[in-house]
Amino acid sequence: MGVLNVTRELERLIAHVTDRVPELAHIDPTRLLVCVSSTRGTGVRGTYARIHPLRFPGGARSVERRRGRHTWVSTMPTIVHRQVEILYIIYFLVPRFLDLSLREKLITVFHELYHISPAFDGDIRRFPGRNYAHGSSTRRYNTRMGELVDLYLADHGSPELLAFLEGDMAELRSRHRTLVGRRFPVPRITSERV
Repeated sequence: MGVLNVTRELERLIAHVTDRVPELAHIDPTRLLVCVSSTRGTGVRGTYARIHPLRFPGGARSVERRRGRHTWVSTMPTIVHRQVEILYIIYFLVPRFLDLSLREKLITVFHELYHISPAFDGDIRRFPGRNYAHGSSTRRYNTRMGELVDLYLADHGSPELLAFLEGDMAELRSRHRTLVGRRFPVPRITSERV
């Protein structure tokens, strides 16, 4: 086979998921930038993906913070892709992500998408308490993602969208001449004293 564009296939999958899963219907996939990033180690232990919101709490582009006697304004960068302002960047860490089972890959995709605020304002979904990103239990968060994945798979209707997720990195390399994916530097927040 030819070239497998991992980010393009993930974009197609994410568009299908957000169209089919009511809990993720608030997401506009055109305002997500899907990227790949390399992992240093091999094996499936560690982080598989991460999301970078491009707004502060409540969708604010900038926030003021006091540091000692000074006030600083921190501002999120503006990222434009295909003439659309991006609100979230999702990085899938390869080969680690691609070495997961099909179901675990989907749980990872859902996990990152579920972090997106229901207001779709560039901020993340915030749970009450100290662990605002996952709620009181990351395990319970991932169990819920597994339930959403199982519902999605039961009513999927487009198995060709999942073909690129079948098999691990070695199998994908044997099926495709080349694997490619979008790389994009992690956005930097700027801070200046006022």
